[in-house]
Amino acid sequence: MVSMKDIAKKAGVSIATVSYALNGSTKITEATAEKILAIAKDLNYVPNAAARSLKKRETKIIGIFFIPDYSGGFFGQILQGIYDALRNTEYELIVCNGKNSHRFLPEQVIDGAIVLDVGFTDEELIKNADLGHKIVVLDRELEHPNINQILLDNKAGATLAIDYLLEEGHRKLYIVRGSEDAYDANQRLLAVRQAIEQYKRYYNIEYKEIEGDFDKPSGTRAAEIIVEEYTEPCAVFSLNDNMAIGMYDYLANTKYRIGEHIHIIGFDNIELSRYVTPSLATIDYSKRKWGALAAENLLKLIAKEPVKNEQIYTSLIKGMSVQKR
Repeated sequence: MVSMKDIAKKAGVSIATVSYALNGSTKITEATAEKILAIAKDLNYVPNAAARSLKKRETKIIGIFFIPDYSGGFFGQILQGIYDALRNTEYELIVCNGKNSHRFLPEQVIDGAIVLDVGFTDEELIKNADLGHKIVVLDRELEHPNINQILLDNKAGATLAIDYLLEEGHRKLYIVRGSEDAYDANQRLLAVRQAIEQYKRYYNIEYKEIEGDFDKPSGTRAAEIIVEEYTEPCAVFSLNDNMAIGMYDYLANTKYRIGEHIHIIGFDNIELSRYVTPSLATIDYSKRKWGALAAENLLKLIAKEPVKNEQIYTSLIKGMSVQKR
């Protein structure tokens, strides 16, 4: 790799003079600068980005850390929101995944991080924040001057789902849980349990939880259990749409019809859920806004501007997958 030392030797000047020329400094004459730039071009000189970032203490790059499976409409919309927010700035985005990428913060490969990744422990994030690194978290509650949180109102969304099922007359309920270590899953499940306890004062509710992992196979397994136990119409709150779609896939090959025998509501309103039949009732929120706010707040942290924690609100989308009992 060609270095500034090589350019300086060929131009007969000091390395400092080469640096002035490459950085557009007015400390040298225009003629000298043109000569050095011509030599640099002739030698195919490429600046060492790592060295420059160490000197300036910035890279103009932020990282988004996702959980291992970041495919599909859910993460795509969050990414689109981040891109929208960065479009007219100097900053660019890299998507990070896996334990090795965690070193990007302490090694200053990136200027800040947006985190939606249970692989990052709270202790690790606090340690990075203590060192001055700027972080926005989407999946946990952490109080630190260098950490901003933008959380989805999971509890309100889950309560909306339970309210809807009971208002439609359903009293036999199944809940398909999410990943045990996921903040969103635990918040939704907590809200479900609280709502059920409240409603039990007024209604005779039959309630059962089924293990899930936020993926389609979890929904398939849940549907299989429900079919095996089936004695009468029932309602299911799947804690995300992916598992609900897994249920659709399994039930399509049985005699049980969604919206008649088994009533289903999901959570997330992913794009795929809009094309299933019957239409899936679900809990909606703006994933693009979530991503955009995360990027905007991270840039404020980096610029040492005031920033406050934010919340993303939810709403109910009714669908033919839930009918009156």
